[in-house]
Amino acid sequence: MPPAHAPARHLPFVPAAAFVLVWSSGYISGPAAVRASAPFFTLGWRFALAALLGTLVALALRRPWRLTRQDVGRVVGVGLMMNGLQFGLIYVAFDLGLGATISSLLHALSPVLTAILAALLVQERISWVQVLGFVLGVVGVLVVLGPDLGHVGGPVAVLLGALSMLTLSLGTLGQRWIGGTPDLLWSTVVQFAVSAPPLLLLSWTFEGAWPVTDPVVAGVSLGLLALVNSLVGLGLLALLVLRGGSGAASSLFFLSPPVTAVLAWLILDETMGARELVGLAIAVVGVAAATRVRRSSAPSSAASSPGRPRALPRTPRSP
Repeated sequence: MPPAHAPARHLPFVPAAAFVLVWSSGYISGPAAVRASAPFFTLGWRFALAALLGTLVALALRRPWRLTRQDVGRVVGVGLMMNGLQFGLIYVAFDLGLGATISSLLHALSPVLTAILAALLVQERISWVQVLGFVLGVVGVLVVLGPDLGHVGGPVAVLLGALSMLTLSLGTLGQRWIGGTPDLLWSTVVQFAVSAPPLLLLSWTFEGAWPVTDPVVAGVSLGLLALVNSLVGLGLLALLVLRGGSGAASSLFFLSPPVTAVLAWLILDETMGARELVGLAIAVVGVAAATRVRRSSAPSSAASSPGRPRALPRTPRSP
């Protein structure tokens, strides 16, 4: 049995930096993609392509299936929540005008919200610092939003972004319901595969047969989302969990909003005034404090049993 307060392990710098960059870039590729094609169309083909590429990688690596019929049912349910619902909400919010930085801020709160929901739903322990960190993060988001929501797509876009954060946290809790036995790569491939058909059906019904305004940008964005954000990001996260534990890996997410803000300024021409920068700093401090508590106070799920297959990291996915 590991000690109740296992020491945090250090993460390798290069994979950690690469993961933060890849994770943050998803908030750039997503809005860029929905500028060139409709949101459900973008997501449906993203997951279809990611499932195909993931299958090829799994076969090439000869990954064991290790999915029982019961496992498949759970993986499918969680996949529809994590991919179909969570991404569907945030991509529609992108389409309405929700910015990259505020989207990243909302999702950065997800690991802390997950800990709070776990305390409420399954009586897991939570510290007052985690609660305070979440409150501070929410305050920071509200400061960034300001009194006028028009510059971020309006109240509906903000509501969809908040619901996306909630479904992301619920889906992360659902990953624990799956457990650590199924193979990580095959589980993710199944989740990609089951999410594509309903999204493509929604696209066909509400967006038309070809809702693309810029095929070049749409194609490049889709390729980046499927290959880099879906598969490379997953591989980097798995490596970090193996090297440092899921708690240490989750502590990186507070870095995503400032990195996203810089990328959004460089690529999407998003700008932030003094108030937004103050709110960003407040939110980042809150998330950093809360995730650092999780890192130091809880044993790593990836390290808890040397002979047990690695469980899926209890952290969000790249948008």
